[in-house]
Amino acid sequence: MAERSHTILYLDAVSVTFDGFRAINNLSLVLDRGEMRAIIGPNGAGKTTMMDIVTGKTRPDHGDVFFDGDIDLTLHDETEIAMLGIGRKFQKPTVFENHTVEDNLLLSLKGPRSIRSALFHRSSAGDSRRIDEILATIRLEARRGDLAASLSHGQKQWLEIGMLLAQDPKLLLVDEPVAGMTDAETEETARLLKDIARNHSVIVVEHDMHFVRELGVKVTCLHEGAVLSEGSLDAVSSDERVIEVYLGR
Repeated sequence: MAERSHTILYLDAVSVTFDGFRAINNLSLVLDRGEMRAIIGPNGAGKTTMMDIVTGKTRPDHGDVFFDGDIDLTLHDETEIAMLGIGRKFQKPTVFENHTVEDNLLLSLKGPRSIRSALFHRSSAGDSRRIDEILATIRLEARRGDLAASLSHGQKQWLEIGMLLAQDPKLLLVDEPVAGMTDAETEETARLLKDIARNHSVIVVEHDMHFVRELGVKVTCLHEGAVLSEGSLDAVSSDERVIEVYLGR
């Protein structure tokens, strides 16, 4: 237990099989509190399945999955895991298009609230401060009163990250955040995630190696459901095994 005490996420010897196909194969991965990690790897490497296991969507056949020290995630369902403090952002942004940017964040604030109560109650001073903080973090202060539908693709990605932040998670799982973004949005997203990582633990799954370099964090490359290589981007990208199965020559 002492080994896990300083970790936010601890996977040890995790395996899961679907219809005879081993999607995760004896996977071990440790994320320290306050760390941001980039996960790379070819399609089918197990990146999505790993996130499914962490968020309770998929149960592992074998292995340990612990969160925030001693919380056994295999004993909890998806809703419970979200309440424990794990937020997940999928590749395609899902925002409330017909509501304002500010209302999207209000709807997402941690705590029990229905859509009606969120939209019609008077925001507390604490809520207002939190919304202001999130808007500044996600670069949308000037768009707070605009409909989400009017945002660019990249801005919708930022808004959805803000909606996750509103739930006050300890760990954020972010799936291909810069897919479809402009170069300028991609660079700003790297800065945005680094800002978030000052106060949160973050896992970023990404194929864009330029973006991964901008993050400047430890990289884990998955292949066939296991860790193939781990270290700095330079170390991982010069690993002959990674070049062969993923990056090419």
